[in-house]
Amino acid sequence: MDLDQRAAAKAAAHAQHGARLRLDWGPTGGGSIAAAADIAVVVDVLSFTTTLSIAAARGMRVYPFGWKDERAASFAAERNASLAVGRFEARSLDRPTASLSPAELLRSEPVPRLVLPSPNGSTICAALEADVPDLQIVGASLRNRTAVASWLRPRIADGASVAFVPAGERWPDGSLRPAVEDLWGAGAVLDLLRDTIQRDETSPEAEHAAAAYRAVVEGGPDCLRDALRQCASGQELIAVGFGDDVEAAAELDGDDVVPLLTADGFVAAGPA
Repeated sequence: MDLDQRAAAKAAAHAQHGARLRLDWGPTGGGSIAAAADIAVVVDVLSFTTTLSIAAARGMRVYPFGWKDERAASFAAERNASLAVGRFEARSLDRPTASLSPAELLRSEPVPRLVLPSPNGSTICAALEADVPDLQIVGASLRNRTAVASWLRPRIADGASVAFVPAGERWPDGSLRPAVEDLWGAGAVLDLLRDTIQRDETSPEAEHAAAAYRAVVEGGPDCLRDALRQCASGQELIAVGFGDDVEAAAELDGDDVVPLLTADGFVAAGPA
C-alpha cells in the first residue's frame, strides 16, 4: 500500500464511512464524519443548541456565527437581525434581553431574527454549512431530543446517514475539551434511534454516546439534572452565577421543535 492509499484508508476510517450513524467531536471531527453524510446533528448543551431550541420553539429565526465581534454586528445588520448579547452583558441590563444564556432567552421578549454567536456549536454549524454542500444541519439538545429523533427516524429509514457532532468546549490554549454534557446530548437522541437501524450500521463512537446517556439517566430524570450540575461545564456556569442556564438545559423534552439550518438561518422544521 503506497502513501496515497494509506492516507485514503486513514481518512475513510476516521470518517466512519462504514456506519450510517456516526459521531465525532468539534469542528475537525465533525467535518470529517459529515463530509459524506446526509444530515449533521450538532450538539452544544451548554449552551448554543439549548438556546437555539428555545429560540426556534418561540418562533425566532436564528443565524449561527462565530465569536461576537464587529463582524457579528455587521452580519446581523445585513440580515436585519438582533445580535444576541453575552451572558455577563445581559446580566448588566435592566430588562431581559436575547442572549446565549438559555434562561435569559426564556425570560426575554422573542425577536423575529437573531444572530447567535458561539465559539463552539454556532461556529461548527456555520463551518459545516460552508464546507459541505447539500448537508442538512439540525441542532439537538436534551430539551428537544425526542423531536429530533422523531424527525430523523423516517429519513434514516429512507437510507440517510447521520453525523452527530458534539461540540465540546475549548481549553485556554484553544484545543478541544470534550464535554460530557454534549456526549449525553448526542446519546439522548441516539438512544431513541436504536430500533431504526441495524447495530452494525452504528459506529462504536455513536454507540458509546448512547450508552453514556443511558448510564446517567438509569436512576431517573433527576440523575441527569444532578449530573449536569456536577460536570465541569455545569460547575463552571454555577460558579459564575448562571445556574439557571444549567437548569434550563436539563429540562428533558422541554421543546417540541427541530431547528433546521436553511439558506436564511435556522427555523423550526416541518413535521417529520
